[in-house]
Amino acid sequence: MRTTAITPHITVAIGQQVRQYHAYITAAPATLDAPATMTLYRSSVSDLAGFANDPEAFGSRRSTASARLVLIDAIELAWQRARYTEAGHQLTTPDEVLVSLSTLQLWLWQRLKAPLVPDPDLARAS
Repeated sequence: MRTTAITPHITVAIGQQVRQYHAYITAAPATLDAPATMTLYRSSVSDLAGFANDPEAFGSRRSTASARLVLIDAIELAWQRARYTEAGHQLTTPDEVLVSLSTLQLWLWQRLKAPLVPDPDLARAS
């Protein structure tokens, strides 16, 4: 896919397993996420639009509605994109300077160290 070449990404190695994750911004709820998709940052659409390569991609959705910066496993990317699109959501590429490798590393470490808090989107789905 053309977008993955310029999409900020991070490689994660745990033991012998190595995975590449691509960063995207979406307003899609977590209930649509693939199992390996991880939310790094959650805020309003207008806040996260500031991190986007094309802030106008959100158009009229620039509001207080919820949006997320997510890491999507490269293996699941096509499936994840199709699932979001089918539900009327899009994946927006973050700016590679604002969401650099060092930023992704910092946010991933913070996310891994954070206490497990149930995701309100997932709680409503069950």
